[in-house]
Amino acid sequence: MNTSTIRRTLITAAGTAALLLTAAGGASAHVGVTPDKTAANSYALLTFGIPHGCEESGTTKVAITLPAELNDAQPTVNPNWTVEKVTEQLAEPRKLADGTSITKRTSQIVYTAKAPLAHDLRDALVLSMKLPDAAGTTLYFPTLQTCETGQTDWSEIAKDGQDPHSLKAPAPSITITAAAGTDNHGAAATAAHSTEQASAVTDSGAEARSWAGLAAGVGGLALGGIALARSGAKRKQEAATPGQ
Repeated sequence: MNTSTIRRTLITAAGTAALLLTAAGGASAHVGVTPDKTAANSYALLTFGIPHGCEESGTTKVAITLPAELNDAQPTVNPNWTVEKVTEQLAEPRKLADGTSITKRTSQIVYTAKAPLAHDLRDALVLSMKLPDAAGTTLYFPTLQTCETGQTDWSEIAKDGQDPHSLKAPAPSITITAAAGTDNHGAAATAAHSTEQASAVTDSGAEARSWAGLAAGVGGLALGGIALARSGAKRKQEAATPGQ
C-alpha cells in the first residue's frame, strides 16, 4: 500500500469519527427522561437529563410540566437547585383508587439553579411518582429550560406519521407498559419494559455506553490506520533489502 493510499484511508477514518462524534453530541443535547420502570400502577423514578444551556448560556431554571394523567410527583433534592411544586385547581373533583377525591393536582415541578449550570456541563433531576393504570399510553413532560440569556422550550410532540427524531425540541416522554404479573402476558410486559429502557435515547447509562462505544470505535479506526501505515512501510523495507 503506497503513502497516498494510507493517507486517504486515515482521512476517511478521521472523517467518519468526526461525523459520529457530531451525531452523538446532537443526541445528548436534548432534555430527556429515563424511567427506572414503566409498568402501569407502579411507583417509578424519572430522571431528567439537563444538557448544555441555550447556545453557550448557563441554565438557571428548569420547569417540568406534568401530564394531565398524573396527580402529583415528589421531587428529589439536588444540592445544586432549589425546587417548588406548582398546583392547579381541577375543573371537577378527581376520585382516587382508595375512594378519596382531590380538587387540586401538581401541574409543574420547578427547579431553580443556585448558580447557573455552565453550558458545557450537565445535571440530572429526579422525580418520584405513581404511574397511571394506562398501559400503552405515552406521557409527555414539556420542559422549559431557562438560561441566563434565552430559553429552550422542550415541548414538541410528533404528529401522526411524523418522525420524532425530526423534532428540534421534543418533549421528554415515556410509554406506560402493562403491569407485570397481572395476567398471562407478564413475560411480554417485562420484555416490553426492557425494550423501553434500552431504547430510551436520554438514558444516562445508555448515553455513557454510547460514548464508550464511540470512543472504542474511534480508537479502532486510529489503530487500523497505524497498522496499515506500518504494514506498508514494512513491505517497502523488505522490497528494498536484497536476498529477502
